[in-house]
Amino acid sequence: MSDEKGQNRPDQQINVELSEEVAEGVYSNLAMIAHSNSEFVIDFIRLMPGVPKAKVKSRIIVTPDHAKRLLAALKENIEKYEAAFGKINQNGGAPEFPITFGTPGEA
Repeated sequence: MSDEKGQNRPDQQINVELSEEVAEGVYSNLAMIAHSNSEFVIDFIRLMPGVPKAKVKSRIIVTPDHAKRLLAALKENIEKYEAAFGKINQNGGAPEFPITFGTPGEA
């Protein structure tokens, strides 16, 4: 790999640490996305049937560049999944239920 000056540098390896708590994961069945000119905010939400209130379980904030790379990575992985396990059937698109999305304390 060469840098901007044309000099070679060794491939860099990134060691990623995953704690037990994070490794357990958090279930989410709804994501809401907002953006500004400098960032994308992705809120992962758990919506339970018959419960009128849902909680944001995790919020991830990324740059627009990273959001676009995430989109490409998801597309690639979905294609690999469908090649191995068959097409993912969507049940008619977006869920149909009222969502109020605001700050804590709003009803």
